[in-house]
Amino acid sequence: MTLQTHLLAKAANQARGLAIDAVHTCSSGHLGLPLGCAEIGAVLYGHALVHNPERPRWLNRDRFVLSAGHGSMFLYSWLHLSGYAVSQDELTKFRALHSITPGHPEFRDTPGVEATTGPLGQGIGNAVGMAVAGQMAAARFNTADHAIFDYHVVCLAGDGCMQEGVAMEAIEFAGHQKLDNLILIYDSNDVTLDAMAAKTQSENTAARFKAIEWDVQTVDGHDMPAFLKAFNKAKKSKSGKPQLIIAKTLIARGIPEVAGTAKGHGEGGAKFADAARAGLGLPADQHFFVSDDVRAYFAGHKQRLVRACNKWSKTYRAWREANPEKAALLDSASQAPSAATLLQKIPVFPADAKLATRATGRDVLQPIAADLPLLIGGSADLYGSTLNYIAADKDFDTTNRAGRNIRFGIREHGMAAIANGIAYDGLFRPSIATFLVFADYSRPSMRLAALSKLPVVYIYTHDSVGVGEDGPTHQPVETISALRVIPNFDVIRPADPEETAGAFAAALERVDGPTLLALTRQALPTLNEIPVETRREGAQKGGYVAVRETAPLTHILLASGSELQYAVAAAKELGAGVRVVSMPSFERFDRQSVEYRESVLPRDCRRRVSIEAGVTDLWARYVGLDGKSVGIDRFGLSAPGPVVFKELGITTDAVVAAARSLS
Repeated sequence: MTLQTHLLAKAANQARGLAIDAVHTCSSGHLGLPLGCAEIGAVLYGHALVHNPERPRWLNRDRFVLSAGHGSMFLYSWLHLSGYAVSQDELTKFRALHSITPGHPEFRDTPGVEATTGPLGQGIGNAVGMAVAGQMAAARFNTADHAIFDYHVVCLAGDGCMQEGVAMEAIEFAGHQKLDNLILIYDSNDVTLDAMAAKTQSENTAARFKAIEWDVQTVDGHDMPAFLKAFNKAKKSKSGKPQLIIAKTLIARGIPEVAGTAKGHGEGGAKFADAARAGLGLPADQHFFVSDDVRAYFAGHKQRLVRACNKWSKTYRAWREANPEKAALLDSASQAPSAATLLQKIPVFPADAKLATRATGRDVLQPIAADLPLLIGGSADLYGSTLNYIAADKDFDTTNRAGRNIRFGIREHGMAAIANGIAYDGLFRPSIATFLVFADYSRPSMRLAALSKLPVVYIYTHDSVGVGEDGPTHQPVETISALRVIPNFDVIRPADPEETAGAFAAALERVDGPTLLALTRQALPTLNEIPVETRREGAQKGGYVAVRETAPLTHILLASGSELQYAVAAAKELGAGVRVVSMPSFERFDRQSVEYRESVLPRDCRRRVSIEAGVTDLWARYVGLDGKSVGIDRFGLSAPGPVVFKELGITTDAVVAAARSLS
């Protein structure tokens, strides 16, 4: 079909009008990108993207990610014009309470929004993850007779995204992995929020991308035929490289008073709304205006898109009939695994086992991975330490797109953003690994995973001062607590092999948010005083009675992870009236019923002591004002792990002394 330049130029100006009216109505928002990229939006949504507004999650759609999420009215306008369930009324409610047009795009809330974006650079990482998923899907499911996955991932980013470190980590990974189904459009308008971009950047972007194995084109972003030519070339490229289109644009085009300046980035141009609308040829008395001919064009284009999707559906049905096993595997992507079923696959550990929980995790992962073939793993150059390599499979790389192990390199933030992209895509279940102290490098992506309810699993090891000689830079005394305060984010810190088995099963059963498994470097005893099923089920519940008192209850000792052994030993010394509660996961425990929580931590027993090799503040919710917490409210030190524990007071004796001080 020939590009309908005249109609799409009208559509571009009317999309500008929608953005101006929306920002003017709520007196906040960002006009620069929606106005500057209007012609790009017209070409993408009016001609070039493969998608279906009637089926926003169609498997073989092109994925469009707006990494520069502050320009959300760009996306909402084009979704509205394209026929998604984003009504004109919703555009008038831009940034209003409970609208589906929030300030930054949010996954699940708005049809057609592929990822929650706004923190700059994240969308680029997400798009890279979606491209990985696309390559994996094609390798796993396509056959010689039926190619059901051949989509592209298209990402629009600005200078702010390109300056962020997370974006460059992901971009380097994409170039190395030759993700040729990825198209990055760089809205290069030479402006950032505070000033002209020259104040903070001077690199040759094209040369940089070419050096890291990307193909690069530079075009006028307002020249629709030129942009379409570049886009089609990127889609059809056989170079085996990801594609960058540098689109030179004028920020806030359509508002002459601020166009091309830093003032055009935000809502600064909204005060010129009336003059701008007149200059764009929009009627003065009709806000949120879309002409009949533009609506008719997009309605017709929508039908073309629906027909293309229906044609694919015929191929898909034929593929299912010819490949029932592959079809069953694809269907399994939407089915949550059962923790009970997963645990049946994991043999009971020997009673005399003395293993680091990272080693236990390795042993637990293998049968689970065999049972969940769409589970994939990755590590930030630490497979030899995190021990999360899926041994029955091979690496994902340019020669093996079906591989289940991803080598991310030393790119913790990029790794986490890419994992989010894989999870957004929805077919594969991502799990990733590094040292726990480097969760701080992953944290912005972890927060977004929690916000977007993405079921990413983080297998983060070396969880405490037990790291030992590496010293305080690698001893995460505050990290567990810092992660526990993220809403909708589960942290599970298991105490021995059987709790680790329960923790993995719990993490993989959960599909409404992320879970971090905090595992030890140092070997731990198997806690045979506690029945196997109690440990496995208790880890899933987050907290449970590990050792029950045999006389009237006097004290409760609480512990998580490697410190549970000290609480168990202390109870033996303190006497028959002492209960030990294992608390591997605050978040999971807090979701249990009031009755269950009361059965574990009865309110009438106020003599409570907690022990954990980390900061103590969060334990106050369980020990109360009358209790005490044994912990480490300082940074660690460099020495062998057992020496560090003793020096910092993480011992059985410390628990005993704290408990007796409450008598």
